Amino acid sequence: QVQLVESGGGLVQAGGSLRLSCAASGSIFSINAMVWHRQAPGNEREWVATITSGGTTNYADSVKGRFTISRANANNTVYLQMNSLKPEDTAVYYCGMAGKYWGQGTQVTVSS
Repeated sequence: QVQLVESGGGLVQAGGSLRLSCAASGSIFSINAMVWHRQAPGNEREWVATITSGGTTNYADSVKGRFTISRANANNTVYLQMNSLKPEDTAVYYCGMAGKYWGQGTQVTVSS
């Protein structure tokens, strides 16, 4: 069994910053690609960022230049540094691993 747990969400003023964490545990035996998705009220789930097993990062146009995905020294642990937050970033943020496992999500709310 593999478990993913997101943390770091909360309420922040527009222009502020938050850092989300995703800790993976369980039967993990290799470095995996990890992703962040988000889902806002009334919207479909949206891909936000990816870090591959080789460390390559990619971002949705809506967050490029503001968000940074990174991997910790330990394998299968990732962060999402979110700067210059906008109200439209308000969503539940989900961490995923290897295209298969997902956490329960953490709420991010950005006020104007």
